[in-house]
Amino acid sequence: MTSERKFVQENIKRYLLKEFLMEETKRAGFGGLDIQRTPMGTRVTLTIERPGLVIGRKGGSIKFLERSVNEEFNFDNPKIEVQEEDNPCLNAQIMAEKLASALERGWHFRRAGHSTVRRIMDAGAKGCQIVISGKLTGQRHRVEKFKEGHIKFCGEPAVQWMEEGFAVAKRKLGVIGVKVQIMNPEAKLPDDVVIKSEDKKEKEEKEEKPEEKTEVKDSDKKPKKEEKDVENKTKIGEEKLDMKSKKEKMSHKLSEDEKEKPDELTDSSSLQEELPKEETQD
Repeated sequence: MTSERKFVQENIKRYLLKEFLMEETKRAGFGGLDIQRTPMGTRVTLTIERPGLVIGRKGGSIKFLERSVNEEFNFDNPKIEVQEEDNPCLNAQIMAEKLASALERGWHFRRAGHSTVRRIMDAGAKGCQIVISGKLTGQRHRVEKFKEGHIKFCGEPAVQWMEEGFAVAKRKLGVIGVKVQIMNPEAKLPDDVVIKSEDKKEKEEKEEKPEEKTEVKDSDKKPKKEEKDVENKTKIGEEKLDMKSKKEKMSHKLSEDEKEKPDELTDSSSLQEELPKEETQD
């Protein structure tokens, strides 16, 4: 047998096991299935809304399931574990089965669809979509959709954050398919951008880089004192030089003034000599 056929047969076997367990645990609220191969055997983890119905008294029901799985599907030493669903309203498979059972009990499809959407969004989902297809009101087949919130149809966000569940409602006119898609409330989409203010950025930087208190030693203090003494000496020397330069300028000015004074005296004496001469001539 080639490796490709081996993989295909393994996936078919897993899908048939899922359908079998869905049918057996329908009353308890089947929410999902996880199959893991271990050295000790095959571990099957069931997600159930009401795990007490699956386990049964003293584990009788779960032992019966293990025996039937071993006989019908030939898994190596299968061990079934039951896990309770914390929030059933955010599980797509559980909500699809509940909607299908409501349609089988005679609920109008619009009433059932809107109430299911409301329950999912009230539980905290970012978005959901419900598709109901089949003979809803007459002999003609049609499709009805109910949407709310944010939904992704393709790409990595759809694969990572969208959960899908499918169930079938059996009615007199025919079967009705129910598909429920729910976006995880913890979904982080690529277009979700948060712009932080400058104050918040500064606070975060301070929190990330706390101020380190450095201890000042005596050896670090001495050089600072020496630097201050040198600065003071240089300031005193500059002041002395300024005083000397000022004194030289003052002495230079005084010498120039003394030179100018004799000229003024000579001018005044000459004037005095000239005046009497003019008077005698008159």
